[in-house]
Amino acid sequence: MSKSTDTQPLLGGDSSSVYNSKVKKCGGIKSYISYFINVIAIGIIGYLLFYNPTPAHASNPQTTVDPQKKKNIIFMVTDGMGPASLSLARSFRQYRDQLPINDILTIDKYLVGSSRTRSSNSLVTDSAAGATAFACGLKSYNGAIGVNPNKQPCGTILEALKLQGYYTGLVVTTRITDATPASFSSHVDYRSQEDLIAEHQLGEYPLGRSVDLILGGGRCHFYPRSIPGGCRADNRNLIDEAQINGGWSYVGNREQFDLLQSGENVTLPLLGLLADTDIPYDIDRDSKVYPSLAEQVKVALTALSKATEDSDKGFFLLIEGSRIDHAGHHNDPAAQVREVLAYDAAFREVIKFIDETETETVAISTSDHETGGLVTARQVTPNYPDYLWYPEILANSQHSGDFLAHKLASFKNKANTQEVDKFIKEEILEKDMGITNYKESEIELIKKQINNPGELLYVLNDIVSFRSQTGWTTRGHSAVDVNIYAYTNSPAIKNKLYNHTAYGGLLGNHENIEIGSFMEAITGSDLSAVTKLVSDTKHSPNAAFLESIQQEGIYGDEYHSHI
Repeated sequence: MSKSTDTQPLLGGDSSSVYNSKVKKCGGIKSYISYFINVIAIGIIGYLLFYNPTPAHASNPQTTVDPQKKKNIIFMVTDGMGPASLSLARSFRQYRDQLPINDILTIDKYLVGSSRTRSSNSLVTDSAAGATAFACGLKSYNGAIGVNPNKQPCGTILEALKLQGYYTGLVVTTRITDATPASFSSHVDYRSQEDLIAEHQLGEYPLGRSVDLILGGGRCHFYPRSIPGGCRADNRNLIDEAQINGGWSYVGNREQFDLLQSGENVTLPLLGLLADTDIPYDIDRDSKVYPSLAEQVKVALTALSKATEDSDKGFFLLIEGSRIDHAGHHNDPAAQVREVLAYDAAFREVIKFIDETETETVAISTSDHETGGLVTARQVTPNYPDYLWYPEILANSQHSGDFLAHKLASFKNKANTQEVDKFIKEEILEKDMGITNYKESEIELIKKQINNPGELLYVLNDIVSFRSQTGWTTRGHSAVDVNIYAYTNSPAIKNKLYNHTAYGGLLGNHENIEIGSFMEAITGSDLSAVTKLVSDTKHSPNAAFLESIQQEGIYGDEYHSHI
């Protein structure tokens, strides 16, 4: 190596004088090298002392969860809500409320990871298998309610916590006997066994009563057909039986619900059945007749919190935004965005509760699956598509397609043809849907299906979807991954929550059964032990019911009408 090369500056520069001055400043070449070694050593020590591989919002990784410590578990399900539902609702809200583009929903702030949703027999799950994965921590077949792939009852997290001394509750906007709440509180081979599900929920199975609070719709399967709104195949009136023999308090309408005073005036166990079937879509809901999901959640949180204030055990509460799924089945974007926003309001109530309670509490929110194959884009011409989406079209629509289809069918039965044409144009399209640029071909499509509300709603919803350029790929479910959200006031649970799969947390991408396993782990539950206790549960249908299943499919009439 030449002399000129040996004297090139180490830190930049172009002359030996620079090099010599720096060497002299550090006391010679040895001192200079020693200086750099010290700098590197200090850097390594600092990295080891202060670097934390856990996200900034997680706590000390050495903190561990005490399964025996009093805690509340709030598990929330957005039935049928995929990532596109959030995009749809967020943009709609920004437009409607004139908000800036950086405005987000409450739930957006608590994104943790995502969930894979397959069932044991299909890449595309139904709500029953999806909810059973959460409740039992295992994969089962589409249609399974709290049973494993061999049609044997599996212990649920709700049952396990009830046996530990927790109070438990279910809050939904669909029938309380529908797939999601049923999977936590009953065990049947097929989701359409709703009469038997109702019996289990009231305590007619080996564990006795496991649910302390029920709020939602679904009087139908608690009443015999001899009572208006009833649909039980037998003559039992479970609502009367629950009050007389089971000690349940009962509320069946808005007036009685209001007497609960936001949960301050609740006597448990509480059976609240606020509609014959499902509580109406939020876009159609009359607030004087039906409470919102957020109102129901507030009642449940207050009531369960008061019931456990002097206990060393907390509560488990399942909350479902049930009808997001139905809007997806109906391909109804106007109803979809309102359902997501109604759920977001309920989620906000949960966050407020967690921030105010001194009890260790965690809320986990996820979906069982996505419904509708929703995309916030649609090619509406043969040409290369415009990059457009119009939320204002959804803002103009004042009712769901389901509501308008039944409204139109009802009017048609008492009007002549000329009156019907005028009603379609002026009442349905212009007033209710806010559409004035309709085509005669659309009028003819509406008239063609006017006697079939189940198909007419798709015609009406497509008119809205087409103009807003909202796309749908199916009337059923899809296999897209869904989001996981979570929040807690517990440093220990937060630490576990924000770890990756190897540590049993929910950060990143997971199978849906891991969510059930997470709840089992932080509460010290043993679902296998509960499984043994429920093994003798009556869960299989009789021969007549099996025959009807073979004719209608495992989901029954409810599935085919998308409710």
